[in-house]
Amino acid sequence: MTETPPFGALRSQMVEAATAFAEGPGAVPEILAGIVDDVDRALREELEIFPVCHHSPASGLAMVRRLREKQPKVIYLELCEDMAPLLTELRNCRLPVALQAFASQLDGFPQEWGPLSVVAPITEASAEYQAIAYALDTPGVELVLVDRSTDHVFQWQPREDGAPSAEGAEGPDQQPDEADLHGDAVGIEIGDLRPRFAELEQHLLHHGKVRHWSEWWDQYVEQPLAGADYATYRQVMVLIGSLFRRLAPADTRRVAVDEDRERYMWTRMREHLARTGVDKADCLYVCGAFHAASRVAEFGTGESVPDFEISPRTATTWLYGLIPSSHSAIETQFGLASGSVSIAAATWQKSATRARLTPFQLEGQKGSRKRKAVAMAAGAAPEPVADRLSGFLASPPVLDALDEEELLGWCVDIVRLARRNGYLASTADAIAVFETSILLAGMRNRARPTPYDFQDAAVTCIEKDVVPGRRDVRRLCEILLGGDRVGQVGYEALPPLARDVYDRLAPIGLDLTKSTVQRALLDLAGRPELGPASHLLWMLRYLLPDGAVRPIMGTRRLGEKSIQESWDLAIGKHQRFIIELGYEGVTVEQVVEQRLRRSVWAPDATAAVALSAVEDSILFLGSRRFTDELGARAVELLAAERTVDDAPEVLRRIRRLLAHYRATEPTLPAWCESFVTAGYAHYCTLLPTAFVDDETGVRQVAAMLGFLFTMEGLALSLGCDRAQLELAVRQSHPESPAKVALLWSAHHQLGLLPLADLRARCADLLGNPLVVPSIPQYLSGFIQALDPVPKLTPFVVELMSNAFAKLPDPVLLPWLPTLITTLRDQASELVPVLIREAGRTFPATLPAVDAFVPPWLAKPRSRTVAGPGDGAAGPATGPVGAFLAAHPATTDALAGVLGLDAGWRASSPADGGTAAGPLALLSTHPETAEALADLLAAPV
Repeated sequence: MTETPPFGALRSQMVEAATAFAEGPGAVPEILAGIVDDVDRALREELEIFPVCHHSPASGLAMVRRLREKQPKVIYLELCEDMAPLLTELRNCRLPVALQAFASQLDGFPQEWGPLSVVAPITEASAEYQAIAYALDTPGVELVLVDRSTDHVFQWQPREDGAPSAEGAEGPDQQPDEADLHGDAVGIEIGDLRPRFAELEQHLLHHGKVRHWSEWWDQYVEQPLAGADYATYRQVMVLIGSLFRRLAPADTRRVAVDEDRERYMWTRMREHLARTGVDKADCLYVCGAFHAASRVAEFGTGESVPDFEISPRTATTWLYGLIPSSHSAIETQFGLASGSVSIAAATWQKSATRARLTPFQLEGQKGSRKRKAVAMAAGAAPEPVADRLSGFLASPPVLDALDEEELLGWCVDIVRLARRNGYLASTADAIAVFETSILLAGMRNRARPTPYDFQDAAVTCIEKDVVPGRRDVRRLCEILLGGDRVGQVGYEALPPLARDVYDRLAPIGLDLTKSTVQRALLDLAGRPELGPASHLLWMLRYLLPDGAVRPIMGTRRLGEKSIQESWDLAIGKHQRFIIELGYEGVTVEQVVEQRLRRSVWAPDATAAVALSAVEDSILFLGSRRFTDELGARAVELLAAERTVDDAPEVLRRIRRLLAHYRATEPTLPAWCESFVTAGYAHYCTLLPTAFVDDETGVRQVAAMLGFLFTMEGLALSLGCDRAQLELAVRQSHPESPAKVALLWSAHHQLGLLPLADLRARCADLLGNPLVVPSIPQYLSGFIQALDPVPKLTPFVVELMSNAFAKLPDPVLLPWLPTLITTLRDQASELVPVLIREAGRTFPATLPAVDAFVPPWLAKPRSRTVAGPGDGAAGPATGPVGAFLAAHPATTDALAGVLGLDAGWRASSPADGGTAAGPLALLSTHPETAEALADLLAAPV
């Protein structure tokens, strides 16, 4: 006798209706018949399939009911199989958290993909968490993860697509900090159930009178299925999965990946059944409704079903851990509406209370209410498959009655919350929100206002035109209805590095698990035991993103040591980044060393980057061997560079490092000496090209000259040849005005251009009307030259003063803005040097301005240089002589060094004697005294 198919009547009815609607046979009847066949196939499978939708309260409620009724001994779960060891650590966390697999050293994948990261978020309201909690806390129950491994997630990624992206639609543009907890990891959803045909989704939203998919799903799936029996729930979910699957666009790549996942999971389940011999009636397969309606040949557990050939994993080393997640991070990861996961969590709590269900919860779970264990009856025998779809589809949905008490509570609370955030809301607004919520629900064919109706009503009645604070009313409604819950990984579930960080920061005395920003005050002088904690904070500031560890007071630079520090710490909020540091090493010091070594050996590494790494190594690690290794790498990078773009940074850092070593060590490290000699030869070689190259800026050429002139003494002592520098300068022939000024300054420094000749050249520039518009560029070059040739500072002040004095207003006024913008763009850090010199040159009081004569215009007094036997008046008769006579200690010491008689005062011309000793030396060679007099702006 032939058995009547349970869905035969429904199939015939749908095909007849579709044929009549389409006025003949076509694709619609075939699709509807196929949907019924998919439901029939899934329910006839001996291994019970439990279809779910991710983060669905209805799925969670149905899971609780089914687990208590069936009490399976084996649960097959759609989750990456290599994440199984992480599940036991969920009891040490506060949900939501995400399981993570991370790989930074790739073997078998394109290097540009790295680092690779996969996350699978878990919330308390999800069906998968209920299955996990039941399996881990029920003796004799085995939990088997059957989905592809994280390695296969990227193996199946097409290589031509570049870096892999998350498995879900992109989230909204506005992403708060909590929404970025998953970073750029690939997200794995358990039960992705959403139309892949954009026109279908828009059609459903339009006719459902809702704004986004989450609201449609809540109204037309969640609410009708919340109180449905298990058989109805199961058939409806498979029906929806088959519908979306058959109406999906012909995206061959995505369909192929989905089908391979299904083949993978069924193969793994058949292998487990064959290996353990467990009865299929004692098993439960939890998967997304989309996969429950699979049509692959490998579907099922029959003996004749073929197996899928699973490729081996690559040699990439994967690291596993738990990271904190949040409702907004899940929404952003998978393209859900803002606030939908929070509303689903609130709906879950409310539905579980209404149905008097006790959800499963891991023993010792943090951040949740402790629930009493409920005794479960013996497992129920499987029921025969019966058609529940016909009655469900034919009957109208049961409308919940209006819960006035709940809605009134929402309206009062939203007005109170709005007033706290700056809105001028009142009791009248609460009444308006109440009435508008009921009105919107009626317009959308709902007897009971949903959270989405309430949210729209609150925005309409309270927000008006202006948002007075950071949070708008829509965000306030999300906070009211559950808020953005942020999870936390417990101490016991942290990797060794993260636990070490918490232990070493314990002396500070703050609760670092809090998600708020906390102020830490460290008195390092009064409490030296806080020194290691301070050192760790500086390393964390180097490793973690901005905002995690932020110094308010105190610095960490070469040659500086703070006695007090103040920090803003948000370690709890940035726990994910500390956990990911644990994937790189066992201690923070090891991670710092690895990152520094990786930075200097990167393909785009430069000498400036290597010098920065050397400085960080001295500050954070204190390892001379490792620092010397980085310094040697800096020498190699400098010799290999063919441009001078980083010359200013190289000069700044090598000066600071040389000053540090000279102050702390008896001799310079070998790599420093090699860097100076290599840099001297390198910049001498590139100097003529840099002067004429239009792409090389004035700052870069000035930095090259600064390196050559300031390091010249050390370079010559190490064996360099000064002739190389002179040849390089003589071979330079720039054309741009700024570089011409730099070249003149270099000639003056080398003694090839006396100051008088330089002054004459600049006077010619000021006198040439064709050159006057370019004077700002010349000035910019001279100001840039103040770093390599600081003795030109008085001359630059003289040049600018002459320009302002001689140029007529029609020329000066248009020229002045160009001068200001040029100095700001090209020499902003050297302008203060120029201002200080001008302050020493010009009078400080208004009365002195009338009598002021610039030093370069003042006529010097006639001097008679005393010969060896002359007693003529020399410098000893002027202010310099009087100064030396009043303070003879320095001159006596100089006389002793030179081996001369120190009794020069007795025979000084001031006493009627003749000049002798050092005074005779000053009289014979008065240049030093004259330079000192010029510096003091007091001509001799």
